[in-house]
Amino acid sequence: MEDNIWCQWSVFPSLLAILQWWGFNVTVIIMNKWIFQKLDFKFPLTVSCIHFICSSLGAYLVIKVLKMKPLIVVDPEDRWRRIFPMSFIFCVNIVLGNVSLRYIPVSFMQTIKSFTPATTVILQWLVWRKYFDCRIWASLIPIVGGILLTSITELSFDMAGFCAALFGCLATSTKTILAESLLHGYKFDSINTVYYMAPFATMILAIPALLLEGSGVVYWLHTTTSLVSSLIIIFSSGVLAFCLNFSIFYVIHSTTAVTFNVAGNLKVAVAVTFSWLIFRNPISMLNAVGCGITLMGCTFYGYVRHMLSQQAPPGTPRTPRTPRRMELLPLVNDKTDKLDDKV
Repeated sequence: MEDNIWCQWSVFPSLLAILQWWGFNVTVIIMNKWIFQKLDFKFPLTVSCIHFICSSLGAYLVIKVLKMKPLIVVDPEDRWRRIFPMSFIFCVNIVLGNVSLRYIPVSFMQTIKSFTPATTVILQWLVWRKYFDCRIWASLIPIVGGILLTSITELSFDMAGFCAALFGCLATSTKTILAESLLHGYKFDSINTVYYMAPFATMILAIPALLLEGSGVVYWLHTTTSLVSSLIIIFSSGVLAFCLNFSIFYVIHSTTAVTFNVAGNLKVAVAVTFSWLIFRNPISMLNAVGCGITLMGCTFYGYVRHMLSQQAPPGTPRTPRTPRRMELLPLVNDKTDKLDDKV
């Protein structure tokens, strides 16, 4: 009896972790879309740069000042040889996500981002010559089919936003694959990842943002009617973006891999629902069906990948770094992969 009561109580920390992760994630997405659409601040590079600055300051505060997380020490040479290339891909990924939000609805963008498992498997097969179990390929069919149905029936389709979201998937996949070799030997959590990558990303993005959007931002500052409240919303989105990274660290340590995978897909459904309630973008029945098929496909893919990893012989690595197996598991949808795109 006491064991049952203890098990029931032990569920609450995991549930709380998932709910706060959903809350921060959905809020950041909705705020970014609000900034682009309602505030007419159509500068995704600048928004991304503000997020990087807020995340850099937040990570420094947590690690150096409050000492809530120990710093993972990285050799100065590795910072430029390993961290900087990862930061560049990380920066491209975040910028493409914000560019896609600038042009297409949240529901469409989130559905396309669910294409990441497929792009990761395809990239590893085409470029890195990795071979996968046929069940992995079969599990990608509903994901691809759902994306195609959603794209064909999207009533607010925009080619620029679609391409940005699709290339964002490729950037996420590339980052996930390269992280295995570039960050080998370092076990980064979400806070240390932001601590090292966000300052580099700010350096990379600052000059392009100034050159491409500087004049537009100055014009917006002089013409917007409610400047103070708009700036509060813009910078608050940056603060919440860092809080999202902190929430990811919490949820990773409070749930299992299977729970994290299912919760991640349900999070997409929550984001789509709230975005529709706020922005009222038109969604056809077939479009909703395509989105649902994609999310179910992602859940099924995560289940298949988990089952295959459990069947691996003892001592066999569960990533494509295994040299003696022809059928391998793709580097995607692990807990740490969700650190991806959230600054």
